Amino acid sequence: MPDLTDSQLARYGRHILLPELDVAGQERLLAARVLLIGVGGLGSPVALYLGAAGVGTLVLVDHDQVDLSNLQRQIAHGTPDLGQTKVASAAAAVARLNPEITTLAIDHRLEGAELEQEIAAADLVIDASDNFRTRFELNAACWHAGKPLVSGAAIRWEGQVTVFDARNPDSPCYQCLYPEGDDRALNCSENGVAAPLVGVIGSLQALEALKMLTGVGETLVGHVLYFDGKWGEWRKLRLTRRPTCPVCAR
Repeated sequence: MPDLTDSQLARYGRHILLPELDVAGQERLLAARVLLIGVGGLGSPVALYLGAAGVGTLVLVDHDQVDLSNLQRQIAHGTPDLGQTKVASAAAAVARLNPEITTLAIDHRLEGAELEQEIAAADLVIDASDNFRTRFELNAACWHAGKPLVSGAAIRWEGQVTVFDARNPDSPCYQCLYPEGDDRALNCSENGVAAPLVGVIGSLQALEALKMLTGVGETLVGHVLYFDGKWGEWRKLRLTRRPTCPVCAR
């Protein structure tokens, strides 16, 4: 890609000062395409931070509209956005932060061939959804396409984040972590969720995405990072591939 402009050098200067990133790392971010599934509680900070960081193309996917109950935690949306699609609201919020990147909005569920097409076009996929059906579909599609998947979840006072990467022979997949799913455990409309918790987990997802895209540091592949916000406790646990996993054991 062409050399960074003076405007880009100023905008991304704090990244460029990091010796592990430098200009080359920022150029990799600008050339990257990320598929983000869900722009609610987790997806809001992911979209805003990746947009601000200069990820060149963000594809935002969500079929919901902005509701008043969302505004307690979904910081990409505001009161004037009530009734809008979440992808339109989030795309506008990202554009206010950084009009130089490309933001694409898909306001319906991705399934089948369309899901496979979007995953194939992406360098990395981020799961910020809120149900096991979507998580299992994304996991299987990313695994078969060989695309890294950054996964996060948050409910009540607890959250978790991890990375799955089919290109890594030691990486497990999402179904190794959850062989079966029960969406009642993930329903914040019935269980509640602390507002800043989704910001903590979503920001960690964005950080893992930046590391994956630039090759900096050590990612969470093979580990799950748990956070208990009520007690301020972190736990990093090893996750191995399940020998009978229907997705990654074959």
